[in-house]
Amino acid sequence: MSALNRLRVVVAGAGAVGSVLALQLARAGSKVLLADPATLGDNASGVAAGMLAPAFETLLDRLPGGGYPLLQRARDGWPDLLKGVAAAPPLDRSGAMMPVADENQAHAWAARIAEAGARLSMIDAKRARALIPGVVSADRVLFTPEDWRLEPRAMLGALHDQFQALGGARLTASAVGFERGRVHFDRGPAWEADAVVLATGLGNGDWAEADGDAVLTPIKGQILRFPGVGPRAGPVLRGEGVYIVPDPGGLIVGATMEAGRRDLDVDPTATAPLLAAAARLLPDLAGAAATVSVGVRAATMDGLPIVGPSRQADVWLARGARRNGWLLAPMIGRIILNYLSEHPASEDARLFDPARPANAR
Repeated sequence: MSALNRLRVVVAGAGAVGSVLALQLARAGSKVLLADPATLGDNASGVAAGMLAPAFETLLDRLPGGGYPLLQRARDGWPDLLKGVAAAPPLDRSGAMMPVADENQAHAWAARIAEAGARLSMIDAKRARALIPGVVSADRVLFTPEDWRLEPRAMLGALHDQFQALGGARLTASAVGFERGRVHFDRGPAWEADAVVLATGLGNGDWAEADGDAVLTPIKGQILRFPGVGPRAGPVLRGEGVYIVPDPGGLIVGATMEAGRRDLDVDPTATAPLLAAAARLLPDLAGAAATVSVGVRAATMDGLPIVGPSRQADVWLARGARRNGWLLAPMIGRIILNYLSEHPASEDARLFDPARPANAR
């Protein structure tokens, strides 16, 4: 992408999407400044469980635009992205499984995933307990190797290290305006740029009316962590409205989806149903001590991100990935790089178009 060589770009927002995009631009030869007012990882991407889960996201949270094939393409961008990122934590490809009590529903869900093109098998309770000791007994357990996971904070650190090794610059500030080729920040001097990409959450970036007619709304998410509890590795355990992630630091249970809320307060009334759902899958969690992390995700009306041109010239959008920021980040980055290179929009880019009718006010 020679058009990107020496292009001056400010990426606002250092979550999953902004961090991946900044690295992709730096690799393409662009001069990149990554700006964010927060400490690295102090955002929804840092709080997240790092799910790269095209199969069960398709099954449990249907999205428009092709479902599994779209999310699979996004997931498959990760191995190439991580080539040369020496400090990157490995992608966990242990898969995911879900006990299903009702036989008819189990077969219906298995058929839906298989029809979408994902690999899925039915395993018995003995095999399920071997993978995750203590899991609730069920005659039918759906298992897929398609769903992966990464460790968010370690990945953010590795992406930033590689970005800076390629000459990328980091600024602890918020972009607040762009005019006459200069980006202004809430602290420090302006920075000359050919383009600005807003990969921000709610609030930051609204200065440009950059989301046009697209509506971004908050979804608060609370995640429970159980230090020292459960297996350190293995497949993610899924249920309706809950997932349980084996992790070296202790099991992770997520996540609430509290639409319309943007506060960062721990709310036991919202986490109690999540804990109850988790304990139904893994009874050992009942009564175990947990810590709570809170993040706020930005979402569009149809659940897909807004990626592409804004109403302001040379201001581009990469926002609103909802709970799939980590999964979609490499795909979103490639779409932005294609726009900046003036390549024709792909079908994925058209799905994420900020002006698509599904998100009109």
